[in-house]
Amino acid sequence: EPEEKKIALELLETEQAYVNRLHLLDQIFYTELMKEAKNGKTVPEEVVKMIFSNISSIYQFHAKFFLPELQKRMEDWSSHPQIGDVIQKLAPFLKMYGEYVKNFNKAVELITIWTEKSLPFQELIADIQKRKVCANLTLQHHMLEPVQRIPRYELLLKDYVQKLPPESPDRDDAEKALEMIFMVAKHSNEAIAEMERLQNLWEVYQRLGLEDDIVDPSNELIKEGPIQKISTRNNSTSEKYLFLFNNMLLYCVPKVIQVGAEFQVRLRIDVDSMKVRELNDTQFPHTFLVSGKQRTLELQAR
Repeated sequence: EPEEKKIALELLETEQAYVNRLHLLDQIFYTELMKEAKNGKTVPEEVVKMIFSNISSIYQFHAKFFLPELQKRMEDWSSHPQIGDVIQKLAPFLKMYGEYVKNFNKAVELITIWTEKSLPFQELIADIQKRKVCANLTLQHHMLEPVQRIPRYELLLKDYVQKLPPESPDRDDAEKALEMIFMVAKHSNEAIAEMERLQNLWEVYQRLGLEDDIVDPSNELIKEGPIQKISTRNNSTSEKYLFLFNNMLLYCVPKVIQVGAEFQVRLRIDVDSMKVRELNDTQFPHTFLVSGKQRTLELQAR
């Protein structure tokens, strides 16, 4: 059999297994948890919806559209050896994965929280996980599958394009399809990166005590770390902490009693008007001056 047909068959087989996995997530886990939530026995309905995000749309799309199209194409392979056009039809719909992928960490966190909070929730999940269809794997494990599916398409299609003979009628379509899948994967990765950025930013804000004028989702944290402040009056140093954002430098002191916030902001210097100058101080190596509108700090790095 030609190499490209083997890859197309692998795509079909993995798609079949994937649709079974989606069926398990949507028609079994989601449906049964939702039924119990409606009876008020386990967790609020909202929580179940938040855990499963848009899994139903993803399942319907693959089960009712993509898998049947692939099956049809593989049956007609002898007269129509092509999959590029089918994948081009699929690619735009894969953007709906962005929502699922962005929600994934939150979903796993919710499962953990509610497993501890609600015994009926924990028991129902454990009961479903014991069934043969789960193959001894946890709900979280099954939920990871959609996150990994687009990169899998990308790899299979890359392989397929490489193995196509130069004169193949599928070359143009397959290359175009690969380009589309690549864009979707990029879109999905950017969604994850943005989510992680906001998550990290929020954690930093919590460490700073959520001061109103600092909390802004568009800020980017560039670097943070301990620093020594040099006091020229008595030639000593004391431990401080810096957070450098794209638009401001926060000069902080670590709090002795760490309830809530970890640091207290002593000074905020806007990057726009900030000046930094290195010093050649033999007594204190690695020192530099940071000056803003209000004041100048003499700092020593490690």
